[in-house]
Amino acid sequence: MNTLTPPTNPGQNARELLKTLQESFPVFRECSPLVIGIDKQLLERLPDIDRKTLRIALGMHTHSLRYLKTMEKATHRLDLDGSAGAEVMAAHRTHATEVLRERFRKDAERRQAQREAEAQERQRSEKLRQLVEKFDKNR
Repeated sequence: MNTLTPPTNPGQNARELLKTLQESFPVFRECSPLVIGIDKQLLERLPDIDRKTLRIALGMHTHSLRYLKTMEKATHRLDLDGSAGAEVMAAHRTHATEVLRERFRKDAERRQAQREAEAQERQRSEKLRQLVEKFDKNR
């Protein structure tokens, strides 16, 4: 008899891994700028980590709002031990700024669209209320 294993969710596994990394390494917990190649350091220290899950977890971490805000002002990258590594290139700081600006712009557009939809719904409700009143008077 075959036993089915429940499908694994790589995103959920990555969230769990990221939580573990944050608990284990202050550079993750503090959203410090990570050295390029941090994945190799992690694989050396934690050889049982699935590479795909690690890649997803690192992507989630480095695209987080807090990490991007830190990268905007950072001067040096840090390794797993918190030791200073290479300097943060101006292009990387600029990229973080652009990503944040675009994210804030999209959020503002989404909020504006939501406000407009709510206003239209209020207007529709008011018209329906007026129609109900009008036809109730005629009875």
